[in-house]
Amino acid sequence: MNHLYTFLALDLAHDRAREAAESRRASTLTSGRERPNAIRRSLATSLAAVSRSAASAARRLDDRSLATVR
Repeated sequence: MNHLYTFLALDLAHDRAREAAESRRASTLTSGRERPNAIRRSLATSLAAVSRSAASAARRLDDRSLATVR
């Protein structure tokens, strides 16, 4: 009897996963999510560049302050 419930639970889980995947696919196709993703990606790239340049400037300042101490 336990095996029957196991198979029924697995079948139900597969059905729910398939329905969720179909729902995600349908919402992606109808909502036009490509545009916000592109904006987010370009914003993240530009913020990463700013962060890298700030870190580089901080390292240069640290190197200069260490050079004057020695």
